[in-house]
Formats: sequence, structure tokens, C-alpha cells
Amino acid sequence: MGILDGKVVLITGAASGIGRATALEAHREGARLLLSDVDADGGQALCTEIGADGGEAIFSTCDVTSEEAVESLVAQAVRELGALDCAFNCAGILGTVGLTTDTDYEAWRRILDVDLNGVFLCTKHELRVMAAHGSGSILNMASAAGLIGWPGASGYVAAKHGVVGLTRSAALEFAAQGVRVNAICPSYTKTPMVDDLFENLLGGDPAYVDAALANHPIGRFAEASEIAAACVWLLSDKSSYVTGTAMSVDGGYTTP
Repeated sequence: MGILDGKVVLITGAASGIGRATALEAHREGARLLLSDVDADGGQALCTEIGADGGEAIFSTCDVTSEEAVESLVAQAVRELGALDCAFNCAGILGTVGLTTDTDYEAWRRILDVDLNGVFLCTKHELRVMAAHGSGSILNMASAAGLIGWPGASGYVAAKHGVVGLTRSAALEFAAQGVRVNAICPSYTKTPMVDDLFENLLGGDPAYVDAALANHPIGRFAEASEIAAACVWLLSDKSSYVTGTAMSVDGGYTTP
């Protein structure tokens, strides 16, 4: 038996990166999965992979910036899988890189809409279902950028700080009703998003990679599977006394 054996787990942003790795880890730990992303091809391929390995996974396209779509997604978990035990709100974007003074307002709004408002909408509707049931575990994707500042990424940093604040408030509001709410705060992880950061947004200059590595005492970037292992633990009953935390999984990146 795995630590999520029989649990119904909803994961947004599941088609790639940490979301995908967490879906695979949750499957290995016995979860029944409702996976969501705007990338339908990637999400369907992941469901096929999990099904071929004997697991149960349903895919549903969802734009987390739409409250109607989010509410429908949460209802689908209950309708088709019978419950909603755990949720990982992982969908997010990096957005633009540039000084605050050079950041376009529409770009700023887009980052906050996906990375903060999307997490809020998911958390809101997941809490309603879980509180009514009297139990549940919600995990929100924050970042090391939710704990410290990153020059050149004010929108992303603001959104991730907001996720940490939302997580802590929701945890206090619903602890007595049996629902735990936590956040995960990874630093640089080997994912398509980080590849895009270095290759496109920063122009492919290896000096940026070297500078980022130098800030990790552990001496390397994380594998997505390492972050996924922490995510699954936080979702599971193994972390039953943990709520309101913003867990750093960052190789020492944010350690003073």
C-alpha cells in the first residue's frame, strides 16, 4: 500500500514539470487521479502512461483563471471519482523577465491571474468540498521566490508571496474542519519552465546558469522527482500534523 492508496487527488498543471512528476509519484503511491492542464495533448499522454502502468487517471482541460472552469473541475472529481481527498494546485507560468520599471502592466496582470488568482480559485472551491466532508489536504505551488526577492521577476515574486499568504490564511480558517493547506517552495528545478527561462528569457547565456548554481549550497538544481516526493508527502496523511507551512525544498537556496 502506498501513502495515497485509494485517495482521489486533483492536480492542475499536470502535463509537464513538477505537476507531471507529482502525478507519477502519486500514482506510484496508489492515488486515483484527476489531472488538468491547458496542454490537452500532454495531459492525455500522461493519463495513457499511468493507465498502461495499471493506474487510474482522468484528464480534463482547465483554465485556472476561469472560476466556472475551476468549479466544474472540482465537481468532476466528486462526480466521476466519488470524492476529493487531496489537491495540488500546480498550474503556473513564469511570465516576463525585466526590471519592475520595464514590466508591462498587462504582463504583470497575466502572471498574477494565473499564478495567484488561479491558485485562489482552486483553493476556494476545493476547500468547500473538503470542509463539507470534514477532511482533506491542499497543496499550493509557491516557490523560493515566495520567500525572498528575485530581481527581474517582480510579478512572479509578488504572485508567489501571495500564494504563501493565501495558504497560511486558509490553513488557519479550515484547520478545525479537518482540512490542511500547505505550500511547496522549490528553487531552480530541471523542468521545461526553467529551461525556457535560461534559453529564451535570458538569452541562453551560460553565465546565468552558473550564477544560479552558485546560490545552491547543494551544488546542483533539483530533479522534478525530488520536488514531487515532498509534494506527495505533504498531500498524504503522513504529514497529518502539518498545516499552514511553506516548505522549502531548495538545496539550501533560501537558507540564511
